[in-house]
Amino acid sequence: QVQLVESGGGLVQAGGSLRLSCAASGRIFSSYRMGWFRQAPGKEREFVAAISWSDGPTYYADSVKGRFTISRDKAKNTVNLQMNSLKPEDTAVYYCAADSLRGSVYSLDVHYDYWGQGTQVTVSS
Repeated sequence: QVQLVESGGGLVQAGGSLRLSCAASGRIFSSYRMGWFRQAPGKEREFVAAISWSDGPTYYADSVKGRFTISRDKAKNTVNLQMNSLKPEDTAVYYCAADSLRGSVYSLDVHYDYWGQGTQVTVSS
């Protein structure tokens, strides 16, 4: 079993930046697909970004393209999400997730086997 722990959330003004990290433990990370999702109050959980562990392509929701960058550090077993030009609409709890079977649709949360507890990101106007 894989355990995922997010960190790096906080309060930032609109236009600012935050870097989220997801630390994995308990199992070899190898060829998983890793993703970030978020959920704002009263809204459905939505896909943010995904990356294949083994130098695969990256994927982004249209709402964050050009502003967010997903990356991974194999040596540290971490997945990061660099968030720039933050908007109040980005306010949400951000979750790290792992897809061990490489589901056919990278943006669907049902394909992800493991989830972190979430970290709060609040963007003030």
